[in-house]
Amino acid sequence: MQKIFLILGIPLLSIGFWLSEEFKGIAAGVAIFLFGMMSLEQGFKAFTGGTLERILQKTTDTRLKSLGFGIVATTLMQSSSLVSIITISFLSAGLLDLASGIGIIFGANLGTSTGAWLIAGFGLKVDIAAYALPMLVFGILFIFQARKKVKGVGFILTGLGFLFLGIDYMKDNFERIKETIDLVEFAMPGIKGLLVYTAVGVAATVVMQSSHATMVLIITALAAQQITYENALALAVGSNIGTTITAIIGALGANIDGKRLAWAHLIFNFLTGFVTLIFIPYFVVSVDWLSDKIGINPSDYTLKLAVFHTLFNFAGIALLFPFIGYMVVFLQRFIKERKISIFMPKYLNSSAVEFPETMNESIRLETLHLYDNAVYVILRTFGLSRRDLQDNEQLLQTLKQQENPAEYDIENAYEKRIKGIYSAIIAFISRASFSPENKPSAKLYWLRDANRHIVEAIKDTKHLQNNWLHFATSRYRYARDEYQKIAYQIAILIKQIDAFMKNIEADELPFVSLDALKAKIEEDDQQITRSIETLIRENKITAETGSSLINDSAYMFSIKTNLVKAAETLFLHNTHHLEPEQNLALNETEIKTVVETVNS
Repeated sequence: MQKIFLILGIPLLSIGFWLSEEFKGIAAGVAIFLFGMMSLEQGFKAFTGGTLERILQKTTDTRLKSLGFGIVATTLMQSSSLVSIITISFLSAGLLDLASGIGIIFGANLGTSTGAWLIAGFGLKVDIAAYALPMLVFGILFIFQARKKVKGVGFILTGLGFLFLGIDYMKDNFERIKETIDLVEFAMPGIKGLLVYTAVGVAATVVMQSSHATMVLIITALAAQQITYENALALAVGSNIGTTITAIIGALGANIDGKRLAWAHLIFNFLTGFVTLIFIPYFVVSVDWLSDKIGINPSDYTLKLAVFHTLFNFAGIALLFPFIGYMVVFLQRFIKERKISIFMPKYLNSSAVEFPETMNESIRLETLHLYDNAVYVILRTFGLSRRDLQDNEQLLQTLKQQENPAEYDIENAYEKRIKGIYSAIIAFISRASFSPENKPSAKLYWLRDANRHIVEAIKDTKHLQNNWLHFATSRYRYARDEYQKIAYQIAILIKQIDAFMKNIEADELPFVSLDALKAKIEEDDQQITRSIETLIRENKITAETGSSLINDSAYMFSIKTNLVKAAETLFLHNTHHLEPEQNLALNETEIKTVVETVNS
């Protein structure tokens, strides 16, 4: 679509530049305004390294709060597009539910009305170019600073400067164009004008991908009396419908809930526009009455347009907000989730890359997916499944009753279940452009290590497999018992990690619980080493068998250690409120010392 706009846009703009100097000035004003919007979005993205994300999560636990967040965020950032993209990103990462996301989108639509108020009430009433130039100077000065937040402030100031400059360009050139052409001649009254100008508003917003830019064009043209008030109302409705294209484009790389949110945005804006067009005479009367009550001059059509923009968005919210729950059910039935293979990545969405918190959560969820596949492979190596972990005695019996276990093809399982997901996670992490000093970036390094630990556990299982198959069903009872013990201990640890995962929220001291698991691994390793030494000394196993057992117990220790380290990152390092307790957690040397002290 963007290529089509480029192919059509260049010749059309060139003809316009050749025909009219004023058209050139208006087009330049739009370009400057859009560049300002891009700079503003870039500036606010500097503050999405955790702060904005935590605010979003805390203020969206109810639908009413979600609505309020959408209004406030769009009012501050003056970009419903950025709010939509952030919301889709959080929804894709599972940090928001669909109902909360819809509430934010509803609020963002109302928040865009503040832009119309600022332009009509401030931008056209004062010489905003005088404010633009200092903002540009200070903004550029801040952009060249090293600190991310200072740089972000610089982009915000630069963005505001270009916004003001773009508005001034459009306003001046619409005034000058009256000397050569009167665009009011193209005015269309009645239903025909309503439909045609609504379509023009949709098209203009789709091309510029900014309802703010379209509203600036409408307001400045209206102020210069180049369009009629009636046609301006239709253009405003069209711009509101056209802005959904940004959400749809942003949802292309999102998961199923991100796509559902884009459809919710389209439904809301389309129904709001449809109802407004049907009842537009009543809206006009309401705008006149409300404008009179708040002291707006009857001939100040630009401010009355801002009132209209606010009123029809508020009406849309009043109409549809009570039915968000039904909308969620409808979207879940209408847009069904495509079944994804367990061998393919499930959570790595391109929409999450822009924001550190959502990228971290997407990678964490995908690493959990990898962990589940790895556990499946490890258990299958010993002829087990997660169902066998429910009862410890039954688990031991299952291991003892295996007469001729089939050799599980770990290499093939690694290629199918592990390699594709692991490679995708590493490639996804490489797309991050965060500095290693901040917390979101540190989490990425932890998550990368968690993936490495999971893969190492698989490789250690492969090394352990040959001897386990040989000795687990051997006629030599003592060697058989030790190898069954190795498989039993790995399976029990997986069961303990599963229990730890389920109870982490209820556990008051999860790091202490994890330290207990680490200590048990260390204790089991020392016990099995002593047991092997005793068996060799009592001639119950040969020294050659004992050396194999010692090597394989080391693989067992490595498997268990890697699984616990992966669990630590996946379930604890991403939790902010556990940071004080994390500092009290024991390191590996301290755990080993404690175990040796207890056993001595």
